[in-house]
Amino acid sequence: IDNFHELKLAKWIVNSCATMGMKKPTPIQKACIPAVLNGRDVIGSALTGSGKTAAFALPILHRLSENPYGIFALVLTPTRELAFQIAEQFQALGAPLPVRDCVVVGGLDLMKQSIELDRLPHVVIATPGRLAGLLNRPRPPKLSKLKFLVPDEADRLFEKRFSKDLSFIFSKLPTTRQTLLFSATMSYNVRQSKDLAVNEPFVWTNEGGETTVKKLVEEYLFMPMSVKPTYLYKVLDKVGPRKQPSGSPNAQEDDEELIK
Repeated sequence: IDNFHELKLAKWIVNSCATMGMKKPTPIQKACIPAVLNGRDVIGSALTGSGKTAAFALPILHRLSENPYGIFALVLTPTRELAFQIAEQFQALGAPLPVRDCVVVGGLDLMKQSIELDRLPHVVIATPGRLAGLLNRPRPPKLSKLKFLVPDEADRLFEKRFSKDLSFIFSKLPTTRQTLLFSATMSYNVRQSKDLAVNEPFVWTNEGGETTVKKLVEEYLFMPMSVKPTYLYKVLDKVGPRKQPSGSPNAQEDDEELIK
């Protein structure tokens, strides 16, 4: 498979990928997108920076365009930062539709998020604690027609601190859905999660055991918490914008990982 057209995605999605400089699917995309389009549940161990967000976003957008309604897909992620990154990917890839997304995380106005969910966005990207809180309210989000559940960064999501909220959320979801589970590592918790009741999933695992692709540059710097914003500004000013190779599938994702 040399291009997104061969994955049998809708033409508008192929054009959207080309606009973003995504000309050739990555290994995780080649393996998982056809399985999702065929109605399979998926468990994938994807390297950081390998294009795993597009591996679930593209087939979800393909199915959404055939029958657009909300709430169509729920993406669960362990951190607010990841939630906003995923939302940006859906917005960019789904711009021609256009896709309506809603980010549901702590630290933002609860009432405004509840109102946004009442408007039935196509895709909800949420952290477990805040979504569980909204589901406990007198007027919980309407998830009865949900078609896709995506636990992203599942190795972190299935840590004990999230278990109570996740169990509650899963109990509120329809059983007739596709579950697309992605993780940087194929941990024991990922393989043994019984709450998801994944039925004969398609499993894809990266070879070699690495958790990041070789083209990523990972650095860290110890600093006092009180001057963290100042240090960050100076580091970003020194690094400057990064130039991506022609056709880089995840230029934005790479930059975000560098900042992290």
